[in-house]
Amino acid sequence: MFNAKQIAVLVLIAVLVTALFSLNIKGLQKEEASKPTTDAKEQAVVAISLEQVSKTAKQTINASLAAEITSLETALKNADEQSKLALYKQLALKWDDVNVAIPSAFYKELVAQTESSYENWVLAGDQLTTAYQTTQDSTIQPTLVQKAITAYQSALKLNPGSLNAKTGLGTAYVSGTPNPMQGITLLLEVVKQDPKNVKANTNLGLFAMRSGQFDKAVTRFKTVIEQKPDPEAWFYLATSYENLGQNKDAILAYEKSKELAAEPGLSNFVDQKIKALKK
Repeated sequence: MFNAKQIAVLVLIAVLVTALFSLNIKGLQKEEASKPTTDAKEQAVVAISLEQVSKTAKQTINASLAAEITSLETALKNADEQSKLALYKQLALKWDDVNVAIPSAFYKELVAQTESSYENWVLAGDQLTTAYQTTQDSTIQPTLVQKAITAYQSALKLNPGSLNAKTGLGTAYVSGTPNPMQGITLLLEVVKQDPKNVKANTNLGLFAMRSGQFDKAVTRFKTVIEQKPDPEAWFYLATSYENLGQNKDAILAYEKSKELAAEPGLSNFVDQKIKALKK
């Protein structure tokens, strides 16, 4: 059974795939290349306050929950350090409950800063990753990416062998820095140690799609599906087959994605794709 967040992601897959191919990411033409790129333009990192983030996010939720959050934020102003930590965690949970990633990420970052541990830094990094991958505001995305990088670097200082932190860091480097090959190198290190790693293979598959290496993307997503046969992985596999002109395989993969998702928005899109591929 899919939860509301998963279903929302699946409905947006078609939009995300369209956006995927519109990105101009330099240095990804050869996934296994080792030389860093120097011609990508660095995006500006802007200061974002928690107050700003919360104010904007409250406009997207119901008034009752917004009032609850405001009450907790007011309590924060006069709380001692121990009480602040509990309030940070409570506020992160409130935002998690309504799937609003950015304020949740900021509070999880505060939790990690207050109670520094490998687990807390990975939680902060993962939520910041969700935030930068889903935000529609391109002006704050570079800042969220940099925060994610800092979180994963902090986690790796505490646990240098962590593949989860290394995967998150590699993904962030590729997604929002002038040196994407640094990220690709990290992700390739992860799959060298753990060939079946779902997150690393998923991201390498997506990056292969972005650079037009659909044969490599197919290999990555087939590996993912062996471990985690979810509708999103099947959808990306189908898209890769389609771009290789392997329509029969694409149709089968699209149908599998539709079957697993059982979501009307995705089903309608997939039906249109299959109809076009059968012409």
